[in-house]
Amino acid sequence: MRTDSIQTIHRLDYTPYPYRLPEVSLEFDLDPERTLVRSTLRFEPAEGLEGHALELYGEDLELVSIMLDGRALSAGDYTLNDHTLTLRPPAGRSFTLVVTSACRPAANTSLMGLYVSGGKLFTQCEAQGFRRITWFPDRPDVMARYHVTLRAQPGPFPLLLSNGNLIAQRTLGDGRHQAIWEDPHPKPSYLFALVAGDFDCLERIETTRSGKPATLQVYSDRGCGEQTRWALDCLAHAMRWDEQRFGLELDLDRFMVVAARDFNMGAMENKGLNIFNAAYVMADPDTATDAAYRGIEAVIGHEYFHNWTGNRVTCRDWFQLSLKEGLTVFRDQEFSADMMALGLPDREAASARAVKRIDDVTTLRIAQFPEDAGPMAHPIRPDSYQEIANFYTATVYEKGAEVIRMQHTLLGEAGFRAGLDEYFRRHDGQAVTCDDFVDAMESVYRRLHPREDFSVFRRWYSQAGTPRVQVRIDHDATAQTCRITLSQRCDPVGLEARQAPAASKPPLHIPFAIGLLDPDGEPIRIEWEGELRDTLLLELREASRTWVLPGIARRPVVSLLRNFSAPVIIEAERPDAELALLARQDTDPFARWEAGQELARRHLLACVAAFQGGHPPPATDPLLETWRAALADTELTPAYQARLLALPSPKEILELTQPMDPQATVRAWTHMQRALGAGLAQTWRAVHDRNADDDGPYRPDPASAGRRSLRNLALAYLVAARAGDGRERALAQYRDARNMTERMGALTALLSQDDEDSAAKAILDDFHMRWRHDPLVVDRWFAVQATAPSCDVARVRALMAHPDFSLRNPNRARSLLFRYCMDNLKGLHTPAGYAFWAEQVLALDQINPEIAARLARGLDNWARYAPYAREAMREALRRVHGAPGLSRNVEEIVSKALNV
Repeated sequence: MRTDSIQTIHRLDYTPYPYRLPEVSLEFDLDPERTLVRSTLRFEPAEGLEGHALELYGEDLELVSIMLDGRALSAGDYTLNDHTLTLRPPAGRSFTLVVTSACRPAANTSLMGLYVSGGKLFTQCEAQGFRRITWFPDRPDVMARYHVTLRAQPGPFPLLLSNGNLIAQRTLGDGRHQAIWEDPHPKPSYLFALVAGDFDCLERIETTRSGKPATLQVYSDRGCGEQTRWALDCLAHAMRWDEQRFGLELDLDRFMVVAARDFNMGAMENKGLNIFNAAYVMADPDTATDAAYRGIEAVIGHEYFHNWTGNRVTCRDWFQLSLKEGLTVFRDQEFSADMMALGLPDREAASARAVKRIDDVTTLRIAQFPEDAGPMAHPIRPDSYQEIANFYTATVYEKGAEVIRMQHTLLGEAGFRAGLDEYFRRHDGQAVTCDDFVDAMESVYRRLHPREDFSVFRRWYSQAGTPRVQVRIDHDATAQTCRITLSQRCDPVGLEARQAPAASKPPLHIPFAIGLLDPDGEPIRIEWEGELRDTLLLELREASRTWVLPGIARRPVVSLLRNFSAPVIIEAERPDAELALLARQDTDPFARWEAGQELARRHLLACVAAFQGGHPPPATDPLLETWRAALADTELTPAYQARLLALPSPKEILELTQPMDPQATVRAWTHMQRALGAGLAQTWRAVHDRNADDDGPYRPDPASAGRRSLRNLALAYLVAARAGDGRERALAQYRDARNMTERMGALTALLSQDDEDSAAKAILDDFHMRWRHDPLVVDRWFAVQATAPSCDVARVRALMAHPDFSLRNPNRARSLLFRYCMDNLKGLHTPAGYAFWAEQVLALDQINPEIAARLARGLDNWARYAPYAREAMREALRRVHGAPGLSRNVEEIVSKALNV
């Protein structure tokens, strides 16, 4: 356990940096063992803040020399410790500081700052990695223009890349070569990037809407260039989409993407030089799944869109992280949805967009809802943190995107575009706050609604927890009216629940979209404010409010929260028959899917209760008939059917059990999958046959991917049924597969049951033999075994002993340890599983604290579990908390989990 005190940083304590830094000149003498960095910093005193000390941040650096206005400083002229370099500069005037320092990239296993991967040099500076490169005012509100000189041996480092424009390059007298880069746009240090090494490069010239040529480049390991063609296509699509949808043009002569094999995150939006985890760059039909193709498209889009929403306008401080991340996740979601719908007829386009919306909401419920209910619960704009890396969370990203989406819903497409235009007009080139963004959106909202504002809406930025909306429906046959009453509450969570468990929170501004169907399933158009509407948007700002809808002759079936118009949990008494009707006939594709999911959730929870009580599980007939109807609906696209017919994930069901019971949840989910597989076996066979790929080349388009998704779902149900030809079909599909999606679908199905037979073992061996030289495919090989129900701690240890496993590679650690500890409910939730989790958190913490802290989140909600799991989980958390030398990253997580 740490004995030093960990500082808590509070949002309200923010003060501006007392110096401006218009220009930065950096010179790098690059060497993996010891890189010298000479930084020339020209400071100006900030108005009204004269006379303050100058504080620079650094970590794991060797200070070589420091000069102030040409004069060498001695140790008595400054104060130096492990994290800060402080001096008193001349008061009231500009000055130049030259700091020479050294860092050791090859020894940097944290992968923050400057580090080595595959013999190449990369940087990762967000959030506070730049201080591992040189002493610097490493804050997002200190923005400067950068002039960068890179020098290295040309053999191992023939390419020298940095942000902005390449100004000059030449060979030096000592045999090294040099490249000089200038970034024309001011940026904070977290957006700095440097890459040096030997790469393949795929490039193309695009023309922006104003007629300027722009060079798009994707760099990868030698021999992998062709695997980046899809990423390059996606980059061009993202560039064009941002121009068309939001009027935002690329502001650089070139835009570079570089793939790194060792990377803590998915990717990083460094200005003009994006560094990516190779998993989100490399793809071809033989090695990448449809999901990987879509993931590349989304992440390429996300980082490109940051060029405006994050780079041109950035965060004043790290509490405002959702300012850039929530907004940019919303933009990448819209980009992916538009790409999925591109060129389709209206009905199919709506279905394609709904598929994307369903996937995003599923992610929110699995990742963010549990976070909002646990000890690490925080608003999308946190009020305090100890280690900023711990706040790159589902709340900041996914819930943050939902808060942006609600503003889009309230303003409409044209209004949201006007608000975004106003945001850039006010703040281009600045470091700003979430309030600044909402101010711009509110200015448009007030024009549309002169008597209203966003004063209540702003609470979304300051309140943690997932709101619950109770729905009451009253029909008056005589008056032919329908009364819709919405009531909201949000219970205290996390720290606030410990401090004031009975405290009530003020209401939020919740856009709640509804539609009506008559008892026969026909849509009812709603008369409202002189118009007939298919969907009515109710704006709930109070604790409770009632709306009276006229002209409703028969009691309607209400379609709730269409398109998931707000990130809330619905509480409504709806009979199974109503849910079944909506699951068959709702005209809103998201609400239709949601009705089927709610019906499945009810049956799964009833199954859990039965197994807990030692009773036989309930009959699945109502759910079976709903699934049968969806399979028979020929107007549905395969991609949408695949979502409609998939059960809610075990993790989602686990969150709904009270107390949380992982073993009963897994048992109930397995039973339900088996019952649906056996009850519809003949139909699943037909679906599996009908959706086989044709003999043409692989295409990652949404229609083709949808057919493969539905085919793999059918195969999973057939194998789960444990009857007939399910396993034979899986073996045949693996053998005959012409792409990785079909191959992984077959392998996953074969490993999805508790037993692992010799055929599955042979398939695993074959898979590894074929793709052992491709790291990203080997990651899949580890992951599919880690998530298999038959996998236990002994099996994971055996896989860790495999020559291809390395704890130092984040992708490899995620593929095995994270997938086992985060996604294998059956395997993890045993005393041995919890002890293994603690062991691996501590092992990772010695190598890469940021990755260790993410694994440490796995037992956040231990107090909500059934007794058989709760005590063993707490003991594992205590073991981690009591370990000597624990990092700040992990210490914050386990301390909050244990409430110590």
